[in-house]
Amino acid sequence: MRFHLSVFGVAGLALAVFATAPLLSAPSSGSAGQQAGIFRSGAKIVPIYATVTDSLGSLVPNLAREDFEVLDNTIRQDLIVFENQMQPITAVVMIDSSGSMTNSLKLVKSGAEEFVVRLLPQDKAQVGAFNDKVQFSGSFTADRDELVAALKELDYGNSTRLYDAIDQSLDKLAAVEGRRVIVVLTDGDDTNSKAGQGDVLGRAQQDEVMIYGIGLESDYFNGVRQVRTSPDRVLRKIADETGGGYYLLRATADLNTTFTRIAQELHSQYVLGFTPTVLDGKIHKLVVNVKRPGMKARARKSYVAASDAPVGKPK
Repeated sequence: MRFHLSVFGVAGLALAVFATAPLLSAPSSGSAGQQAGIFRSGAKIVPIYATVTDSLGSLVPNLAREDFEVLDNTIRQDLIVFENQMQPITAVVMIDSSGSMTNSLKLVKSGAEEFVVRLLPQDKAQVGAFNDKVQFSGSFTADRDELVAALKELDYGNSTRLYDAIDQSLDKLAAVEGRRVIVVLTDGDDTNSKAGQGDVLGRAQQDEVMIYGIGLESDYFNGVRQVRTSPDRVLRKIADETGGGYYLLRATADLNTTFTRIAQELHSQYVLGFTPTVLDGKIHKLVVNVKRPGMKARARKSYVAASDAPVGKPK
């Protein structure tokens, strides 16, 4: 299995409020370990959720504020927020159930179940599938048994509406407060979406939703001959830009460990925050560095420096 990862860490429980807007009011104190939710009027904050890994790809816990460097358009920022506590998430898990997945879907559902059963009591999720249609299990729930049962009910279809699946998942998360995540698995290119790849990426960036992608190479009979699929490359780009991980799998045997890994990452992320010096309404490039040798950080690569309300899709 080949991992496409760059960052890992541990997330702050109190900063679930961050995910509701690109910029938020600053807390009264920027001390490490401060419990969030105590935002007051004042400077705005850019929140960043970061994953840190070592040279072997293992997650790195217990880093300190001084171990990180954040650059906004190449300019170093002072971190006024730092959290490394586990925080709850709200997640949508979407799996490709198009015709090419016929031989793999049972194993994919089993892998997705590994993610669901590792949800914490404070987490909520729903599951869904996409083919020539996009379907969801219903409302967000913390009931893992209900989610596992819903996975088993997901059905097959024909074409692959990958971008529509992400777009509609963003709709589901639009009114949700707190940390928001989409986990998407596909084995091929998008073939029939109404939403464009650029629109989906832009929405994910503006709404500050982290997207994890799993690309699965699979074999199937297309009616003429045996074919090996090639996962949509755009999914990797969306995952990279939003700070999620991307995994390219060449064997279904890696599905369980991959979904498990994603669950571990999401409960092991650092939260960093800084006050932007320029609110120009433009997209700013973000870079997160870890100062310790051999360690890498993965986080979203940009934010919109808006001075007023969030610029994402209206809620």
